[in-house]
Amino acid sequence: MLTLELNHLRKEFKNKVAVSGLSLKMEEGVYGLLGANGAGKTTLLRMLCDILKPTSGSVLCNGAQIREMGGEYRRMLGYLPQEFGYYPDMKAERYLRYLAELKALPPELIGDKTEELLRMVELYEVRNKKIKTFSGGMLRRLGIAQAMLNDPEILILDEPTAGLDPKERIRFRNIISSFSRNRIVLLSTHIVSDVEYIADRILLMKQGELIRQGTLGQITEGIRGCVWECVAQGAQAEELNERYAVSNLRNCGDKVSLRIVAEEKPMQEALCVEPNLEDAYLYYFTVKEGVGAY
Repeated sequence: MLTLELNHLRKEFKNKVAVSGLSLKMEEGVYGLLGANGAGKTTLLRMLCDILKPTSGSVLCNGAQIREMGGEYRRMLGYLPQEFGYYPDMKAERYLRYLAELKALPPELIGDKTEELLRMVELYEVRNKKIKTFSGGMLRRLGIAQAMLNDPEILILDEPTAGLDPKERIRFRNIISSFSRNRIVLLSTHIVSDVEYIADRILLMKQGELIRQGTLGQITEGIRGCVWECVAQGAQAEELNERYAVSNLRNCGDKVSLRIVAEEKPMQEALCVEPNLEDAYLYYFTVKEGVGAY
């Protein structure tokens, strides 16, 4: 079985610790990495792709050090960075063919693979347009296609749905779900719903550490009894909004409906409700400080 193992992985930049002694074992499936800006997510992904050298610790693929595997590891890997490089005057199809050649795909497969991916990300009709004419969402879809060119066993995606509209995000989730069989897929995102729908395991990262990991059920079970719904009026609603972490607020005529994440009951009439991943995110990154990993 395919495995990717992180052992006490640490990365320092001058006086800043970006990733702090992180250990994790990943097997086949989809992993969703959630965390605020500056949590160390991108640094972690770059070390997993062997772009950044760790200050200490190691990354093992099937028991072997990835730095020693060289080209063998790169052939297994697909990567979409937050900002991926492209040639603005190059046409989309030519760009993918060029990258396919760089990734040493057999020449007889390049044409079919390029067409397959362009159709998959719905760019086939604009395959002969220059990339500089693409919208942000189209660029992101092209980036997803290039990451999958070599049919990677390990696919690492940094903010893959940034700039995608709701329809495109749904299509992306379906693509990743169908692609992930017998593979490791790690995606970092700020869009909680992308993780909630497709991730087999969820990783919550804060200040360079994993503060929680588990299935959706395990993550939300940890905050059971801490999510409340209530209805308040005017000044009371404003007070609740200032005092507590509010995951949803909706005006209902002259009243306000609030969904509150708190360890205490926010008001006498509040009802305890089932938590979701967004509630858990708000709890661990806003309400609770210094939570240890499972």
